Amino acid sequence: MKKQPNLSQLIEQARRVHMTAEQLESQKRDFAYGNTKFENDAITREMIDEAADARLRH
Repeated sequence: MKKQPNLSQLIEQARRVHMTAEQLESQKRDFAYGNTKFENDAITREMIDEAADARLRH
C-alpha cells in the first residue's frame, strides 16, 4: 500500500510550483468570484471578468 504524503510534504511540493501568468490571473478571478459570490448571490463570473479586464486596462 502506498503511503500518503503528510501535510509538510504537500506544502513543500506546493512551494516549488510556478504558475504561468495566465494561471495566476485565472486563480485570482476564481478567488474573487468565490469570495464575492459567498457574500452576494447576484455576482456572476462575467461581472468578475469585466472588473478584472478593466483593472488590466488601467
